[in-house]
Amino acid sequence: MSKVNIKDKFKLIKNYWDPKIIGEVNDMHVKIAKVKGEFDWHLHENEDEMFLVIEGELLLKYRDREEVLQKGEMAIVPKGVEHKPVAEQETQILMIEQKGTLNTGNVKSEKTVDDPEWI
Repeated sequence: MSKVNIKDKFKLIKNYWDPKIIGEVNDMHVKIAKVKGEFDWHLHENEDEMFLVIEGELLLKYRDREEVLQKGEMAIVPKGVEHKPVAEQETQILMIEQKGTLNTGNVKSEKTVDDPEWI
């Protein structure tokens, strides 16, 4: 295994809300994405989801509250919790998710990425 330069990997991402795999740990994928605007309300029935903000600011909306993540902050959304990520400006995030986790969870939309590519 060789090292990964996350800054260089972000330069390869052209579209928002299009997660890319940059690593694998046991049965987990390490993914990155550029995000801007609003994502879909969704939940993951069987998987927790971790968000780490590399650059920018991410708002995580829940049905009963909101949480703002700044650069260097992370949050784990437990399985079964409905959420909606929002980024007013371009934001770079890193996610650690179980292999096979669909980015839109229980929802299918134009933002669904069935098989994220490795970069």
